Amino acid sequence: RRHKLYREELNLTSPSAPLPLRPEASWLQFHLGISRDALYPRSSPAVTRLLRDMQEFTTISADYSQDEKALLGACDCSQIVKPSGVHLKLVLRFQDFGKAMFKPMRQKREEETPEDFFYFVDFQRHNAEIAAFHLDSRILDFRRVPPTVGRLINVTKEILEVTKNEILQSVFFVSPASNVCFFAKCPYMCKTEYAVCGNPHLLEGSLSAFLPSLNLAPRLSIPNPWIRSYSFDGKEEWEVNPLYCNTVREIYPYSNGNRLLNIVDMAIFDFLIGNMDRHHYEMFTKFGDDGFLLHLDNARGFGRHSHDETSILAPLSQCCIIKRTTLLRLQLLAEPEYRLSDVMRESLLQDRLAPILTEPHLLALDRRLQLILRAVRKCIDTYGEAKVVANDTTQPETPASDRVKVTT
Repeated sequence: RRHKLYREELNLTSPSAPLPLRPEASWLQFHLGISRDALYPRSSPAVTRLLRDMQEFTTISADYSQDEKALLGACDCSQIVKPSGVHLKLVLRFQDFGKAMFKPMRQKREEETPEDFFYFVDFQRHNAEIAAFHLDSRILDFRRVPPTVGRLINVTKEILEVTKNEILQSVFFVSPASNVCFFAKCPYMCKTEYAVCGNPHLLEGSLSAFLPSLNLAPRLSIPNPWIRSYSFDGKEEWEVNPLYCNTVREIYPYSNGNRLLNIVDMAIFDFLIGNMDRHHYEMFTKFGDDGFLLHLDNARGFGRHSHDETSILAPLSQCCIIKRTTLLRLQLLAEPEYRLSDVMRESLLQDRLAPILTEPHLLALDRRLQLILRAVRKCIDTYGEAKVVANDTTQPETPASDRVKVTT
């Protein structure tokens, strides 16, 4: 039954013999490693192989995406402010039923998001997705971002020549500079000037591994209690009411368990990367209310290294609660021998598109870390360590019997 679901996902309707689903395939091993605590165990060999496979495997299919939080690949033309703000994301498929989200380069690393941009019309940055994975999984030890890697894609051979989507085929063209380009198909104003282009064929981007399908591992999408107003002049209650957390604490499931602590973890992660666009979060339904929160779609991070948006830390500063394990990790990263910018720089050198972040972005991490620790100290001074620093109920590892099962 599960093999049939995989075949239907890939539109493999041929009457020929079914393709074998190898148990050792890196995508399958990644899915089998999902537990109540994280998307993958620490130092997972399956994730290491998956990152390598996403860099090296030949693409066998390309298409617009209908995953993540919206119809990806179909840009929201009503929110376009500049051509480079258009969202263009593709699904690339590989052997062994592998599937990854491709986000092409739209902004150079040394460019900052203009000050006048609202967060909901900000650029989508491929290097932000890569950096967010390294920060989340290898440094903060959250392991809630899907494995993500950088890759140079030949847009002609690996997208145009393998896609069966006639709409995607129709938006390819050769620019006056003899570069192969393509753009998102939109109902209104998405045209060639909103395109991404190879040089002349090669285009760098990020590849993020897909999670198991919703048929195999159902998930819930839940509004963030600290959601921002997505209008030009509106404000949400948390932005004007410093006691807003008292209201949240009375609402299930934030009234008990780890959910509020996980929200604070997510806010700390978003503040470090500068992501203001966390309007929803997702959870696997199998693990119930105390499962971890998925940190998906981080492409709007690392936009401005010169500005620290402290409002992102509202869950921490208003609720004055943090996991002990998170605080210990942050304190360690503030020590000179384990400085956050240094370990981040070293980790990012493992990616083939290195350097992923410019030095100002790396140094901004150190500055923001100090702001987080300062907020925690203020809470402790006000309420005492016993009420601020919480022992979360999550165990270090989850037995194999309590993991997502994606195969028989």
